[in-house]
Amino acid sequence: MCQSTVYMRRNGEEEEILKDVILVEPVAEGVKIQGFFEAPRVVPARIATIDLLKHRVVLEPLSGE
Repeated sequence: MCQSTVYMRRNGEEEEILKDVILVEPVAEGVKIQGFFEAPRVVPARIATIDLLKHRVVLEPLSGE
């Protein structure tokens, strides 16, 4: 399977926010993510990095978060 794990980076620390992610989409409010067994949700963040070999997506909060 090719799902990824999404992490939120704050103050140099990375916190896992969702596993088995099948959709990552930039939207006006932030980033829409959807897990394999979950409904889509919008995280108020921007994409910092995507590492396809490690199946990792790292987000950073939008300014003011």
